[in-house]
Amino acid sequence: MKINSANLNINLRHLRALQAIWTYGSFAQAATELGVVPSALSETIRQFEAVIGGALFDRSQRPPAPTELALGFLRETAPHLDGLDQAIFRLQSRAGAGHGRLAIGCTPSAISDLVAPALSRFRASHPQVQIRVQDDIAEQLARQVSSGELDLAIAGRALQSVDLRQTEIRRDRFGLACAAGHPLAGRASVRLAEIDPSEVISLDRSTGTQQLLASCAAVPAALRHGPVEAYSTIAQICMIRAGLGVALLPHNAVLLFGDPALRFVELEGLDLWRTIYLLLPAQRRVSAVARVFIDCLDG
Repeated sequence: MKINSANLNINLRHLRALQAIWTYGSFAQAATELGVVPSALSETIRQFEAVIGGALFDRSQRPPAPTELALGFLRETAPHLDGLDQAIFRLQSRAGAGHGRLAIGCTPSAISDLVAPALSRFRASHPQVQIRVQDDIAEQLARQVSSGELDLAIAGRALQSVDLRQTEIRRDRFGLACAAGHPLAGRASVRLAEIDPSEVISLDRSTGTQQLLASCAAVPAALRHGPVEAYSTIAQICMIRAGLGVALLPHNAVLLFGDPALRFVELEGLDLWRTIYLLLPAQRRVSAVARVFIDCLDG
C-alpha cells in the first residue's frame, strides 16, 4: 500500500488527544489524564485541524463539543486505537515491561469458575500487572465502572446505571439452596408450596438476585422476602450452611465453593434465570490491559 506523505503530519499523539477530549468531556480533564498542560493539548488539536482543513470542535460551546466531522472520525478510528493499545501492551509484556493496573468488579458467584480462571490465564502472560478484584452487588459495581474506579465488572444486570455497555456472558437457573441435612436436601426437585416461608433467608432488596425474585409473579410473596436478610450472597450461603434456613438462589451461587454441606434442589414449575453480564463503560475507552483480560474470559 502506498503511503500518503501528507498523512504523516497526523500521528498517534493527535489521535490520542482527540480521543481523550471526547472521552473525558473537556480539554482540562483530558490534559490531566494525558499528563500534559491544557495549552499543549489545545495546540495539538489546532495542528490536527490545520492538517485536515476543518474544525474538530465547536468552540462556541462550553465545554467545546466535537463536530460531526470529529465524531465520524472518532467512531471510525476507535477500534483501531483499541487494537493498537492491545498490541503495544502485549509487546511490552513480551519485552518484560508490561506494567499496568487492572481493577475488576464481580459478583461473588462469578469468581470461582469464571473470573479466577481468566485471571490465571491473564497472569501467566502478564505477571507484572497489578490486579484488584472487588466483589459487591451489581448496582454498586456498575457505578464504579461508570466513574472509572473499576475497568470493568462481571455481575448481574445493572438497572440504575445507564452509562454502561452490558453484554451477556452466561445464565444459570434458580433453585432451592439448603443445608445437606435439611429435609428437602435429598429430593430431586421440590414445589414452591413445600418451602416454609419462615425458613427463607433473603438478600438485600438492592441486589440483582432479590430484584429478580421480587419481579417474578410465579414466586409467592411469602417466599420473596424472609424473616432473615443478608446483604451479600456469601453471608446468605454461610447462614444456609449453618442450618439457619433456605433460599431461592441461582445454581452457581449455591455451588460457589463446591461445598458438600450445601445442596441445590431443582424447583418444579419455576422458569427463572439469573444472567451474568460483562459491564463496560459506554463513554470511556476500555484500557488495553482490560481488553487483554476480556480476551482471557473466552479461554
